Amino acid sequence: MARIVVADDDVDIRELVEFKLSTMGHEIVAVGDGAAAVAACQAERPDLAVLDVMMPGTSGLDAIRLIRADPTLVDLPVILLTARAQESDVETGFDSGADDYITKPFSPRELASRVEALLNR
Repeated sequence: MARIVVADDDVDIRELVEFKLSTMGHEIVAVGDGAAAVAACQAERPDLAVLDVMMPGTSGLDAIRLIRADPTLVDLPVILLTARAQESDVETGFDSGADDYITKPFSPRELASRVEALLNR
C-alpha cells in the first residue's frame, strides 16, 4: 500500500488518522508539526500527506508551500484536515496547493475514501 505522512498537533486526532489509515494497510509516518511534516516528506518520499492547518511553528499552509517549492515533492498529493471551515479558509487551502480539504469534525470513513481517491489518481 502507500506511505503517508500525517501531521497534527492534536495527539488524539493524529492517532485516529494513523489508526484508520494503517488498518487500510498503509504505512504511516506521524508527526506533530509542520516543520516535522516537511522533513518527513523529504526523508520518506511518501505517496500522500495529510496535514492539519493550525499547528505550532510551521502551519500546514506553510508546510504545503515548502513542499510545493521542493522539486522532488511538487507532485505529492496533500490533504488538509482542519477545523477551519469558512469559505475563505477552504479557498486559502486550495490556493496554497492542497489537493483536498476536509473539515473537522470528520468521518474516518470519508477520510479513507478521499485518501484512496487521491492515491488512485
